[in-house]
Amino acid sequence: MTKTLVSAAPFRADHVGSLLRPERIHQARKNHIEGSITSQELHNIETEEIKKIVDKQIEVGLQAVTDGEFRRKFWHTDFLEHLTGVEGYVPETGFKFKGEETERYDVRVIGKVAFNPEHPHIKEFIQFKEIVGDRAVAKQTIPSPNQLFNPGIRDLEIYPDIEEYTKDVIQTYRDAIKAFYDAGCRYLQLDDVYIAALNAPNINFDAGGTSREELIELALRVINGVLEDKPEDLIVTTHLCRGNYRSTWAFEGSYAKIAPTLFAKEKVDGFFLEYDDDRSGDFEPLNYIPNDGPRVVLGVFTSKHGNLEDKENIKARIEEATKYVPLENLCISPQCGFASTHHGNILTEDEQWAKLKYIVDISKEIWGQN
Repeated sequence: MTKTLVSAAPFRADHVGSLLRPERIHQARKNHIEGSITSQELHNIETEEIKKIVDKQIEVGLQAVTDGEFRRKFWHTDFLEHLTGVEGYVPETGFKFKGEETERYDVRVIGKVAFNPEHPHIKEFIQFKEIVGDRAVAKQTIPSPNQLFNPGIRDLEIYPDIEEYTKDVIQTYRDAIKAFYDAGCRYLQLDDVYIAALNAPNINFDAGGTSREELIELALRVINGVLEDKPEDLIVTTHLCRGNYRSTWAFEGSYAKIAPTLFAKEKVDGFFLEYDDDRSGDFEPLNYIPNDGPRVVLGVFTSKHGNLEDKENIKARIEEATKYVPLENLCISPQCGFASTHHGNILTEDEQWAKLKYIVDISKEIWGQN
């Protein structure tokens, strides 16, 4: 893997990160819960399956590969609950999605928040990177620091002052990014449902009288604070998601409310944006992306079903986006992962791989080999 290859990220054909867990992992998890296999045996099975999907991602032509989030139960809680001062727990209800309630699990603050130097994701990344070798770029995904600002997570007795909380969250993630960098990570993605939800007209973010606009400004301050002094050869992107659970979604709304602040000023190298259906609005908010700013990865393919999108329609949508962002600053991907939780979306593994290859093939038609 060369520095030049990493610096090209995000790639013309990219993907958000999570992949459908094979049945062997589902069965191993069940066996582990029942006590018939050890934690090490579960880990070994996960490793074997990660090796297979790394090979498969390279086979379909992806330049950035992930571990599929195969060792996680949820896209965010597994990382957050291993931070110092944060725990996972089972709440009384799950999250409300379109026609479905999610499995009940969340995180909450129980002490001063800090990065845990023994965080398991660091060791897991080192092993994953060894699997990838120099065949592709090993991409790591973690939840955005802004996920810790969702209502109900911060303990007001521990953190009565939101500024103190903000300071600790920023330092926690600065330490996390350094740990991943020291482990060899050069392509890191921050997954952020919180920021996307700040657009949603039907979600009330009344935080003790704090307005939505103030929360958007705070979200920007958190991300840019985390990225202050990041290494130049570390590519960091933000993925904005409106919920992805068993092919359902949590909310809708365009990017219009956050674009003037976050699209214009967030110091990331790329934005992964959902644009797979009408819930996402039009491309006009992309007008706030600076001319020399981050790449925009258009999530114009869906991970929620296996049907392949019409190629000419995809090309037409990309052409439409070039009214706001030059073609050389655009990329394409699914709008989200294929399995943000261990349940996975409602499609087959074959359909998943066919869709990823389709994205690679279309990217070559549009941009050539790059």
